[in-house]
Amino acid sequence: MSVIGDGMIQAGRLLISGDPEVLRITWRTLQITGTATLISVVIGVPVGVTLALRKVFGRWLMVSAVNFGMGLPPVVVGLFVWLLLFRYGPLGFLDLLYTPGAMIIAEVIIAFPVVAGFTLAAIQAINPKMRFQILALGANRWQFLWLLLREARLGLLAAVIAGFGSAISELGAAMMVGGNIEGLTRVLTTTIDQEVSMGDFVLAIALSVILLLLTFFVTAILTWYQQHRRQPQ
Repeated sequence: MSVIGDGMIQAGRLLISGDPEVLRITWRTLQITGTATLISVVIGVPVGVTLALRKVFGRWLMVSAVNFGMGLPPVVVGLFVWLLLFRYGPLGFLDLLYTPGAMIIAEVIIAFPVVAGFTLAAIQAINPKMRFQILALGANRWQFLWLLLREARLGLLAAVIAGFGSAISELGAAMMVGGNIEGLTRVLTTTIDQEVSMGDFVLAIALSVILLLLTFFVTAILTWYQQHRRQPQ
């Protein structure tokens, strides 16, 4: 228990003193995770809406693929991205391996199915009668989609929160394709893993506390907005 207490005290010291390296790692974590979450939302929301509204051949297979993707082992995703990006791989010419870009790609693959799956569930939860009512009132295609998204906004924000959580907690894929390079790809999760392997448990706990605080801060903002928008304006 003393190790945990020491770790929490050190976390406070690092935050209060504004340790430059910790701030850089934290900012890099937020940049990579934020970018991956944004891309996942841009891709995942349209996919989820399309699967919820369109009755196309093989739809059940596509929905199954999305649900399967929500449980993809991160280390497998990391291996897949590594094989794509290594020097002699199909995308090796991009020279992205062991860069923040590679980490973003891996985190998008992990977070995208989560966003798409939550979006699909949110749209399907809307009463079908409401869809017919919107169309009966003369709404065009874009108005129809906007009103559906507005009605499902609580579920959509839950999709964003879940996608962010999947991305920021990632370790296996981030380590495999990022390499935990100091000053370039070192983020909070990979640094924590490194400190544990080196036996510096106090610093590992301190960084864990900072990671939890960062995750809670971002999630709290999204949750506040979600709950603030519960009632129709």
